[in-house]
Order: sequence, then structure tokens, then C-alpha cells
Amino acid sequence: MRECKFTKNCSKYPIYRSRFFGDSYSLDSAHLIQSNMNASIKTALDEHGRDARIFLVLGIANWFIFVDHIPNNAVNLLTLRNFGFSGAADLFIFTAGYAAAILYGKMALERGLIVAMTRILKRVWQLYAAYVVMFVLYVDVIGSVAVQYAAPDIIDEYNVIGIVGDPTRTLLHGLLLQATPLNLDSLQLLITLMAVFPLALASMLRWPKLTLIGSITLYLAARQFDLYVAAFPEGRWHFNPFCWQLLFVLGAWFALQGTRQVHAWQQLPILRQLALAYLLFALVITVAGKVPQLGSMIPDALLGHFTPADRENLAPHRLLNTLALAFLFTYLVPHDWKGLHAKPLQAIMKCGEEWLPCFCAGVFLSFAGHLVLITGPNSLTMQVLVSAAGIAMMAAVAYYVSWSRLQDHRPALKAKA
Repeated sequence: MRECKFTKNCSKYPIYRSRFFGDSYSLDSAHLIQSNMNASIKTALDEHGRDARIFLVLGIANWFIFVDHIPNNAVNLLTLRNFGFSGAADLFIFTAGYAAAILYGKMALERGLIVAMTRILKRVWQLYAAYVVMFVLYVDVIGSVAVQYAAPDIIDEYNVIGIVGDPTRTLLHGLLLQATPLNLDSLQLLITLMAVFPLALASMLRWPKLTLIGSITLYLAARQFDLYVAAFPEGRWHFNPFCWQLLFVLGAWFALQGTRQVHAWQQLPILRQLALAYLLFALVITVAGKVPQLGSMIPDALLGHFTPADRENLAPHRLLNTLALAFLFTYLVPHDWKGLHAKPLQAIMKCGEEWLPCFCAGVFLSFAGHLVLITGPNSLTMQVLVSAAGIAMMAAVAYYVSWSRLQDHRPALKAKA
């Protein structure tokens, strides 16, 4: 009897584990492949393998988000948002969609869509649980610090003012993701996007182009008709999910459908030059908006159109900036680039692998750093020390979580051996 070609090749593939989504599976466990599987999508996903660039980008985004969250900190002048229209959050959401499509797209094609949907919802629950714990602790810490240091302005600054007048109602709205305490907004957005991703994935595996068109249509409608999510006690979400979903879907679409097409585009010098020219234009406009001497040399109409970049509704030029960055980055840094294994990058990569505990630690560390700077000498040296210490602690958290997970799996690995 001839051996099934697929079964024969299964043993060649290692277990694929996503540190981003906290799930794992093996091709050895796949016993059924749907007959109507899209061959081009499967080929594209197989080519990705374990794309270490995901961890590099997530690690950089995590560090930048932490530094950006410390007010009056000169170090955050070096982060991405100061050199173009987009920032670390844009990079994070786009990469999240890319990583989600690779992991759960493979799972859907090899183990069935129902299995993939349940794993996505499991991850949503994990993200939500982390958010709830953070929200409760975060609000309590901010309230305690405000009382201890007689600094009620901190409560207003971190957008938890409702905790004083009506704590029960504020906590309830926080559990419903309606409260928007400062620095938790990107996690709220990711929870929302992941919650609807099962439907988006099912649609994209069958009708990828139609799904992308639908996402673009929702983005344009949200901007045109001012669709938004209300926040408690007033205002809106800092990241409008009706608009930011496009960035997430684009990341997923490139992973499932656009890899070969983008690779072909990258071979055209004119497109690379246009992408670079746009990023240089974004750099000049962004710096001009922050430096009055340079801003006076640019027409007010041009400067006013691009600055400040609409973060809430993901301005088109902000979206284009992220896509141009991704276009050039994937061209200059191929997935098999040997530099990804260089020792100086391993701390960043580890923070990308363990992004959730790093993000949670970064939220509290940024608040602690802000407290140190407002209660002590806010010098340039102190700002650098606070930022460096926070990044070092985030890396320590990442290495500890990775080590701890390895200890949990060692007995099982030994037993299997």
C-alpha cells in the first residue's frame, strides 16, 4: 500500500508555537484536511514557517509603547511616532493581524475551522482576563498614589476620575471595556479585534478579496459617518475599532494572500523608491510639526492637513505610512536573515515572544517611571535611567516567563523522550 504523501511529510515539520497567541499545534496531529482547502493559502502559510521577524517587530513596539507612556521623557523623542505619521501601536496591530493569520490560518486548514475558532476565543478570554486584572490593580494603584502624595491630578491625567465619585459603576464599565484608563487602550483594541477575528478568518479563507473590500468599506463608512465606540464616563475610545480593524485585516490578508504579490512588487525599484520617498516626506512633515523653525518653511495648509495625524480614526496617511514601513522592512530584512540570531537582538526578540506579560509590566513600569520623575529630579540623566531600567525590567520579565513555561513543559518532554 502506498503511503500518503502528506502523512509521509508530516514528520518533517516541528511543533509550531506562537508566543504571541499562546497556542501551539503540530502537523503530526492533523488527521484531516478539508477537500476544498485553498491551495494557494496553504502554500503561502507553509512558506512563512516560524517567522522570527514577528518577534522582532513586537519587541520593538513593546519597548516604544513603554517609553511613549512616560510623559515629559526626552527618551520618547527617539520612538517611531516622532519620525513619521504612524507609531508603535500601528506597528503592533498590523503585526498582530499578520501573526494571527499565520497561526490560526494554518490551524483552520489542518484541523478545521471550528477548532481554530475555539482556540481564538480561548486566547480572547486570556487577553480579557489579563486586562481585568490589570484594570483593577491599575485603578487601585493610581488611587492610592493620588491619596498618598496628595496629587489628585494624577487621577484625571490617567482617566480614572470616575473611581472617586462612583467606584462600583466605574469598575463595572471597566469590565465591559467601556472605561478607558490611560495606557490600556491598545489592549482593549486587540481584545475587540481578536473577538471578531473568527468570523473574519472564516470569510478570508473563502473570499479573501471580498473580505478585504468589506474591511475597507467599513473603514471608509466609519470615517464618513463618524461611527465610534463611546467611552465611560464620556468621550470615545482612543482607538476607533471600526477604523483600526483595517490595519489588523491588512496584516492578516498579507499573510494569507499577499505574500507573493508583495514580493513581486518589492522587486520593482520604482515602488521601493516611492515607499522611501513617502517615508521621507512623512519624516519632514512630522519633524516640522514639532520644530517651529522648520514648520515656518512649509505651507500651513499642507502642514495642517497632515499634523497631527488622526490616531483615533486611523488617518489614511497614517495607514499608508505603516504599509510603507512594512513594505521596506520585509524587503530589507528577509525571514531568513541571520542577524535575527544576533545576541544584541535577543532581548528585543524575547520581549516580542512574551509580549503580553511585557506589555502588562510596561504599563505599571511607565506609571512608576512617571511618578519617579514628578517626585524627584526630572533631569535628562534621570529620564534615561528610568527608561533604561524599565526596559531592563521588561526583558527580565520576558526571560522569566519564558523560563517558567519551559519548566512546566519539561516533565512532559522527558516523558515523551
